[in-house]
Amino acid sequence: MLKWLKSWARQVKQDVVAVYFAARDPRTPLLARVLALLVAAYALSPIDLIPDFIPVVGYLDDLIIVPLGLLAVIRLLPPYVLAASRARASAELARPRSRIAAACFVLAWLAAGGWLVHHAWSLEWFSAG
Repeated sequence: MLKWLKSWARQVKQDVVAVYFAARDPRTPLLARVLALLVAAYALSPIDLIPDFIPVVGYLDDLIIVPLGLLAVIRLLPPYVLAASRARASAELARPRSRIAAACFVLAWLAAGGWLVHHAWSLEWFSAG
């Protein structure tokens, strides 16, 4: 079951990227292009209709809305556009990722968070006052 879920999640991720590329393809019909942009934006956005911190229900939108949106877009796309977009998405996802760049981003976020806490502390936001 876990193996199937990982495979399904990998396919959804690839399809989100493929739909993004299809939305930018000039051969894509306008309705499919608009829906593809909406689905890709929702899937890649950190903002959800239902926040993920709400137990169980928070992840339902990711497990239902995104796959249904992908299915709708895939049905609207011409087969040659879908095939080209999936090939491009597969190539893009196969590219190596830089762990050094990821570490730099994490360090930048930690530094910004540390600065914010230090600044808040110096303004005595945390004191009983």
